[in-house]
Amino acid sequence: MAEGPARDLRSAAAVWLARAAWLALALLGGRAFGEALAPHSRGVEVAGTVALWAGWGAAALALAVPSTVSLTVVRTGVPVALVAALLAASGADGAVSAALAVGLAALACAAVASGELGQAFAQASAYGHERRFVLRPPAWVVLPAVVSWTVLCAAAIGAPLAWGARSWALAALLTVVAGLLAWVLGQRFHRLSRRWLVIVPVGVVIHDHLVLGETVMLRTKQLDRLGLALAGTDAADLTGPAGGHAVEIGLRDHETVVFAPSRNEPNGRAIHARAMLVAPTRPGRFLAEAARRGLPVR
Repeated sequence: MAEGPARDLRSAAAVWLARAAWLALALLGGRAFGEALAPHSRGVEVAGTVALWAGWGAAALALAVPSTVSLTVVRTGVPVALVAALLAASGADGAVSAALAVGLAALACAAVASGELGQAFAQASAYGHERRFVLRPPAWVVLPAVVSWTVLCAAAIGAPLAWGARSWALAALLTVVAGLLAWVLGQRFHRLSRRWLVIVPVGVVIHDHLVLGETVMLRTKQLDRLGLALAGTDAADLTGPAGGHAVEIGLRDHETVVFAPSRNEPNGRAIHARAMLVAPTRPGRFLAEAARRGLPVR
């Protein structure tokens, strides 16, 4: 089987695994949530049930319609189900139902976090004959993203339960916190979903407004070499930096690269680079596609 069809099949498999796990969570794991809510007041039980179905429906819709927006929604929302399943497991009567809920939620999380699913969702929003390859996040954004998401998750889970318990002040506070965080973090998380290394008919594009102040567009005639970066390379680091293997793009002449504004450099910083590093989640797949399109891979 050719690399292209095999690649597409792996991406499709990751998407369908996420969809299947998410559907199974509603059909087979719902009992654990019901058992955990049953001992509480009727208001808490109803509010919790409505919130669970609303969250499940939003993620199910996003999984059904792949796009970069959907990628942000599922990677932000699906992990909330795992936290909810762990909380429900502590209050569920049956070990089997609790294990099913936690296991299916964990499987859905693993699927939506995979590079394969990210690749499929990013490509679903692509134009024409371009091929998008999602970039790995810089190390410095991971911890703040996890901490801020944790606060959002706690507020999103706690708000409907507080409304159901008629704890009006707490419910209002948690709702405001959840709403503000969803608005602010949604935009920031979406920026992570829109970081790509793109092969287009005329060359290669680095689209990364988190690291770069301007999109880097390189025509085929400007490219000298594409390949995995070697240790000790002096290529300009455009990865963030991010961990893992990087792809080195060597050029025939120096090109101007503008970094995004920072606290120390509010107007950004421009450099002249003859080689640059980028970090797609699937570097081998990028190089295979580049070679298939006749770019200088070596």
